Amino acid sequence: MTVRALRKDIYSVGAIDWDRRLFDELIPLPDGTTYNAYLIQGSEKTALIDTVDPTKEKELIENLRKLNIKTIDYIIPNHTEQDHSGTIPKILEIYPNATVVTNTKCKGMCIDHLLISEKKFTEISNGDTLSLGNKTLEFIIAPWVHWPETMLTCAREDKILFSCDLFGSHLATSDLYTIDEHHVYRCAKRYYAEIMMPFRNNIKKHMEKLKDYEIDFIAPSHGPVHNKPKFILNAYRDWISDNVKNEVLLPYVSMHGSVEKMVRYFVNALIERNITVKPFNLPRTDIGELAMALVDAATIVIATPTVLVGPHPAAVYATYLTNALRPKTRFISIIGSYGWGGKMPETIQSMIGNLKAEILLPVIAKGYPKGNDFKSLDRLADDILSKHKEINITS
Repeated sequence: MTVRALRKDIYSVGAIDWDRRLFDELIPLPDGTTYNAYLIQGSEKTALIDTVDPTKEKELIENLRKLNIKTIDYIIPNHTEQDHSGTIPKILEIYPNATVVTNTKCKGMCIDHLLISEKKFTEISNGDTLSLGNKTLEFIIAPWVHWPETMLTCAREDKILFSCDLFGSHLATSDLYTIDEHHVYRCAKRYYAEIMMPFRNNIKKHMEKLKDYEIDFIAPSHGPVHNKPKFILNAYRDWISDNVKNEVLLPYVSMHGSVEKMVRYFVNALIERNITVKPFNLPRTDIGELAMALVDAATIVIATPTVLVGPHPAAVYATYLTNALRPKTRFISIIGSYGWGGKMPETIQSMIGNLKAEILLPVIAKGYPKGNDFKSLDRLADDILSKHKEINITS
């Protein structure tokens, strides 16, 4: 990524990772990502907010050289994770007089994870400010968005919020700003679903704090800068709200056709009742797409055969992921099949303790589904329709 100016003497100096396709050995990155770092030159001091993933350290260093940066006074990690702070040790080698300015918890984690000497740090608290001369930085401590030490940094005079992972997107793009809002929306929603959704209630509280700030730009650590902040703020308000949509998320796996037969019938039953249904064949599913669908769905129905008395491992994974992501879904049920016995429904129910959802009566077929099983699927579809009507989300 080349150097680009956000405001006078404020530059984007990070890196684009066009080729990265997996994050944390877990999260697919179909659109790559960026590691955003920002240099702020005040009339008296210079600060670097965040760095880049160590794999891209050469690009960050080259960008600083392009700007002819002889001195960095402050390095400000908003977050310890390596894609933000992993290059701090290298920057300290080049600029040995720099001080690392962050909160107490982030300091401790930087020492633990990055082996930075304690003497390099200056600690700040919520609401503290740092003068660069003609520019002032204010620190907003925002724990659990998405790590316990996360903070945001606001450039007061320039009205820029450096928001760390909040409002970000895994999107490798040559656009400095949000140009293609449709594409950025999808990438930001995917990012929210995979990373931020478990911390929905924390985000609500932190967004309340932001109402007191005048913000012209939101500069996250991943993806483009939001030069029209209302776009992403309104999207987040919707995602973190308690509102759900007239949708059923249907992750499923089928070994010998029984569950697939039930799923096909059930999908049609929901469509006939004007309920949007989103089936995901788990062995072929991008978990990011599944996570995105979790954001809005009022109901989740997990469909699986019985394997060694329990759910199929693919269904176990989907159930575990759903429980970990803590979506705001209101209702949950199970459909599936078994050959001779087992405790598949009980196992799934035991795995969803984080979900504040009502469990609807499952439909479990013995062997291949028969007439009564299809009637039970109609009953479940009717139950879902009734529940959706109760919370006023049907058309």
